[in-house]
Order: sequence, then C-alpha cells, then structure tokens
Amino acid sequence: MDQIKRGTLDTRTFFEQVGGEPVFRRLVHTFYQGVAEDPLLRPMYPEQDLGPAEERLALFLMQYWGGPRTYSDQRGHPRLRMRHAPFTVDRAAHDAWLRHMRAAVDELGLAEEHRQQLWDYLEYAAASMVNTP
Repeated sequence: MDQIKRGTLDTRTFFEQVGGEPVFRRLVHTFYQGVAEDPLLRPMYPEQDLGPAEERLALFLMQYWGGPRTYSDQRGHPRLRMRHAPFTVDRAAHDAWLRHMRAAVDELGLAEEHRQQLWDYLEYAAASMVNTP
C-alpha cells in the first residue's frame, strides 16, 4: 500500500485501504472453509459447491466497502433480509456465522482500526439476519 503523508486526509475507500479485491476474496474464502465443515450452517447452502455462494458474498462485501459494483450489476439490490428469509437464522446460526467470520477476519492481519470497522459491520449484519427466536 502507498504511504500516506502525515497530516493528509486519506480519501481512499475502505476497500482500497485494506488491499482491495485480494483481501476480500481471502476473507470470504477462509470464511467458507469454516462453513463447509459446520453442521449448522452447511445445510443452509443448498448448492453442492459453495463456490457460487462464496462469489456472491465476495462481490457483495467488495461493493459495500467501496469496490466495484459488480454485485448490483449482476444481482440487483442486495435485499439481504429477503434473500435470507427462506432460512431459519436463529441465535445459534448467528453465533456460528460470526465464529467463522471472526477466524477469517483475524487471518487477514488488518490494522486494528480496519479490523474493528469491518468487525462492527459484520456483527451488525449478522444480527440483522436473525429471523427466528
């Protein structure tokens, strides 16, 4: 990453600041490695191959954090709650999702400021998907 001169405002997006597409692809790939072995979460992914789900999440996160708008170009508005409505997302699923995502975030080795910003969003997103008490 380029050095930013002291006292200047960094106008790059979060996506750019953390390393762009390779970082988000690594995050999502590591996350799905955990999901593939998780008895609670794996059944929520009907596709035999987790590759398409991995691609969708990578594109979504890249777009959300200021990267290319490929997700919306291909799939339209994210409508996350609607897309997850067919699945039972309870507290146990929430916790499992965050457990795998925490491992993936920690593996990235981001600066603390970026790690915390990303984690805050992921906690918010996971809580927003809960649809079953």
